[in-house]
Amino acid sequence: MDGTKQSSALTAMLLLASGFGVGAQAQESGAAGMSFFVTSVGSGKGADLGGLEGADRHCRQLAEAVGAGGRTWRAYLSTQATDGQPAVDARSRIGSGPWRNAKGVVIARDVNELHGTNNLTKETALTEKGEIVKGRGDTPNMHDILTGSQPDGTAFAVAEDRTCGNWTRNGTEGAAMLGHHDRMGLRDDAASKSWNSSHLSRGGCSQEALRGTGGAGLFYCFAAD
Repeated sequence: MDGTKQSSALTAMLLLASGFGVGAQAQESGAAGMSFFVTSVGSGKGADLGGLEGADRHCRQLAEAVGAGGRTWRAYLSTQATDGQPAVDARSRIGSGPWRNAKGVVIARDVNELHGTNNLTKETALTEKGEIVKGRGDTPNMHDILTGSQPDGTAFAVAEDRTCGNWTRNGTEGAAMLGHHDRMGLRDDAASKSWNSSHLSRGGCSQEALRGTGGAGLFYCFAAD
């Protein structure tokens, strides 16, 4: 082995010994243990996610990109009854828990805790990359998260559209119920602090409308298995 090859081999050994290899392994382990995240990006088409199927696919693709694709990923979204199809409750789609973020922090141990006293905050509602999502007071504010749900995680039994056409609309028609991942709003009330049912989008379902009310078309993803 010549001097150059010996130097390269020695450098590689030193990097492993100094913890670079251990760090990579820990990162992989963290991704493998992740069972909850906020999407780092939306569909780019406002609240048109391609329905629940398209939203689930988006969750899976983002998880796969960070090495956490070996799970059954589901979007935390409700749909309303329409055209003879029954409503779907977000809470019924996400399994039984517990759910951990990309750093291994437990968000909630089960469905009841998730919809009660959970550990979902701006600091824990991380993206699949382990990054904090900008919230109220940041630029731009992206704390409005698509859910279409009531506080208990069930669908709305009303005629008015609160799911942007069951996640197929991208325009001025319709609206979506939004939650605040940072648990902050304009008032000091339960709705403003709700992670899943704070207020409706204003101006429709387009990317511009969602951005105008403080969002970016992001949504929650949970591993159902």
